[in-house]
Amino acid sequence: MKHNLSVAELYEESIKKNLAILSNDGTLVVDTRPYTGRSPKDKFIVYEEETKDDVWWGEVNQPFDEEHFNKLLEEVKNYLNTKDIYIEDLFVGAEEKHRLKLRIITESPWHALFAKNMFIRPNKNDILNFNPDIVIYHAPFFKAKPEIHKTKSEVFIILHLSKRIILIGGTLYAGEIKKSIFTFLNYYYPKVKNILSMHCGANIGENQDTALFFGLSGTGKTSLSTDPQRPLIGDDEHGWSDEGIFNFEGGCYAKVIKISKEKEPGIYKASTRFGTILENVILKEDRSVNFDSDEKTENTRSSYPINFLENIKLDGKGGHPKNIFFLSADAFGILPPIAKLTKEQALFYFLSGYTAKLAGTERGIKEPTATFSACFGAPFLVLKPIEYAKM
Repeated sequence: MKHNLSVAELYEESIKKNLAILSNDGTLVVDTRPYTGRSPKDKFIVYEEETKDDVWWGEVNQPFDEEHFNKLLEEVKNYLNTKDIYIEDLFVGAEEKHRLKLRIITESPWHALFAKNMFIRPNKNDILNFNPDIVIYHAPFFKAKPEIHKTKSEVFIILHLSKRIILIGGTLYAGEIKKSIFTFLNYYYPKVKNILSMHCGANIGENQDTALFFGLSGTGKTSLSTDPQRPLIGDDEHGWSDEGIFNFEGGCYAKVIKISKEKEPGIYKASTRFGTILENVILKEDRSVNFDSDEKTENTRSSYPINFLENIKLDGKGGHPKNIFFLSADAFGILPPIAKLTKEQALFYFLSGYTAKLAGTERGIKEPTATFSACFGAPFLVLKPIEYAKM
């Protein structure tokens, strides 16, 4: 059992186990095939007394029997007990009084580093009496048997909302860790804390004017919120409380297909240095990175701590937003390029969330397809969309 290892130690462990290779920039390069995107059809929420009436059941939130969950949890724990395991203790939520303690227990050292990159790193004193509020058991090499475990395939992402446990197995795609926590927060913050959880990027101007950028995966939240003129608060997930907004995370998970030094200098620089994980990115013979290649997937990703970017708001917090942008990957030219919305239109577009699913962000998506994603984040909502719109 290896607890809160340093970045260098997690690099060593990953390379030693043949789970990663080093690029000539010092990034850790990993291959998650066959799963290079999320597996939404394999994601479940445990159907249990305490939360069953709150959940927006359906295609997104599929019910999972509690008894089957308990058996699978036991099996995954027993499986992990036979492996080298890596434990990371981290925080979720930049606003101290609304912060949650997260523990991830995984058999894969590079996924431990991914969690360290993506969430908020505690200092040494914070870890002394660390009692997690939520635990992820992460077993990417454990393959479920649908006939026994009642899953739909070898892959499973199962959330038990009241026990605050997340089970992930059968897939190496690291985005499942990030998005399963976001799914939990989409239940916890609105329900327990009366805080609106949002799938958006956020930055702040010199007059302290906060802007939010809502959009589905791959629509440009990271690129637009990473602005040389405006410090970045966060690129993907935020809460909006009575005091203002705050980042849920401490890192970025940027889509890096075809990025260049000229067009995305901040993301490019952060994606070519020690400490960063590159997912499914192709290396040339000399181990230099080829961001242009989609040989493995369109959905190539870079995971790095937010402080790898130069222009950031270190505390991850901002005031009430002055400008709110809805980003639509309008592959079919239905919307005008830019439009100013009234309050009523804003609510309508927030609830309908018209956009297109982009290639690679989910398993099986090869061409853009028109979709309506409530609140620009339907795959991660737990409550009914109207609950978020009311807030």
